[in-house]
Amino acid sequence: MSATSPAAASPAADAIRAAAQRVRNGDLWRVGQLAEKTGKTVRALHLYEELGLLHPATRSKGGFRLYDERSVLRVQWIDRLQELGFSLKDAAVFLADLQDHDHGPAAMDALRAFYRGKLAETHAAIARLQALEADLRDSLTYLHTCRSCADLTPVSACPACDTNAHAGQAVPSMVAAVQEPA
Repeated sequence: MSATSPAAASPAADAIRAAAQRVRNGDLWRVGQLAEKTGKTVRALHLYEELGLLHPATRSKGGFRLYDERSVLRVQWIDRLQELGFSLKDAAVFLADLQDHDHGPAAMDALRAFYRGKLAETHAAIARLQALEADLRDSLTYLHTCRSCADLTPVSACPACDTNAHAGQAVPSMVAAVQEPA
């Protein structure tokens, strides 16, 4: 007869003991701890689970969900998808579509194609923001010279401003757009 009991030798019991040790080591966390690590609420993490976006790494002997570093990465990935404009439901569908691939290379090809498209969209957004930044900078430079006008100059005089401070400077479109004709 063996010195170990059948329950102690079972794979389920071994997994529970291993999970308990990982909790003691700080490698597994309950949902509240994951919420603290990710800056999310417990409710948000439960919603991610309901949508199939997040799964616990394992469960404790008492049935508590336990999460690991991969869970943190998944929450960060969900945040990134939301920054790209995905709703949580869109993210869940996207993840399910990726997981529906039978073969790793096909799934990674789909992910690669998605990321390429999003990178192109990100570059376009950056270009738009840089153009906006330049427009704002030009407008601020132009508006800085408006300080040379007398304090009681009527706003109606602004479109026809002939101050030397603006000499040779075109009125930036973001300034011209708000000026009423004289």
